[in-house]
Amino acid sequence: MTSAARPIAPAASKPIFDWLFVIAVLLVVGVYIRAIYFTPFDVLQGAAQKIYYLHPPIAVAGYVAVGITALSAVMYLWLRDDRADRMAEASAEVGFVFITMVLITGPLWAHKIWGAWWVWWDLRLTLSLFLWFLILGYMILRGAIEEHAMRARYSAVLAVLAALLIPFIHFSVYFSAAKLHPMPIVLQPVEKPPLPKEMLVTFLYAMFAFTVLCIALVRARYRLGVDRDALVALEAQEAA
Repeated sequence: MTSAARPIAPAASKPIFDWLFVIAVLLVVGVYIRAIYFTPFDVLQGAAQKIYYLHPPIAVAGYVAVGITALSAVMYLWLRDDRADRMAEASAEVGFVFITMVLITGPLWAHKIWGAWWVWWDLRLTLSLFLWFLILGYMILRGAIEEHAMRARYSAVLAVLAALLIPFIHFSVYFSAAKLHPMPIVLQPVEKPPLPKEMLVTFLYAMFAFTVLCIALVRARYRLGVDRDALVALEAQEAA
C-alpha cells in the first residue's frame, strides 16, 4: 500500500496552518509597514516604486514553488513515492498563486512607469505569461487524468519543463535587446550606484518574508493533500 493510500486516523491529522504560517504572515505585515512608513520614496518613480518590495519578491517566491514542484516531480519519477507527487501538486498550486500575483502587480507598476499595461515584445513579460500557462496546464492535466500513476508521470514531465523556463525568464534582460525590464539593481557591478541602504534592507526583508510565506503555504497545502488522500482511502475501505 502506497503512502497516498494509507489511511490516517483523525487524531493523527496535523493542523493545516501551523506556527510557520503565523510567522510568515507577521513577516509580510512587517514588510508592508517598513515599505510604507520607513522606506523613502524613489525620486523618479515616487510612490509607485513601493511595488518593488512586492513584485520581485513574490516572483522569486513563485520560482521557489515551481522549483519545489520540479524537484518533487523528479523524485517521484525516480522513487515512485506518492509523497513526492503530493508535494509537487501542493507547490504547483502555491506557485500558480504567486505567479498570478506577479502578472497582476507587474502591469500595475508598468502602467505607471512605462505608460502601458503590457508590452508583448518585452521578453520577460512574455516568458512569465508562458510560465503561468504551463503551471495552469499542469493543474488542468492533474484534474483530467483519473489514473493516479499516469497522472503523476505526465504532470511530472510538465513540471520539469516549467522549471526549465525560469532561468530564461531571469536572464532574458541580458540576451534581449528589445526590453523594458531594467538590468539587475541589487546584483550589479560595484562601480555602479548601489541601491540606497534603506531600500536594500526593505527589499531583502521582503525577499525573505515572501519566501517563508511560500514555504508555509506549500506546507499547508501538502497537509491538506494528506488529509484528502486519507479521507479517500477511508471511504474506499468503507465501500469495500
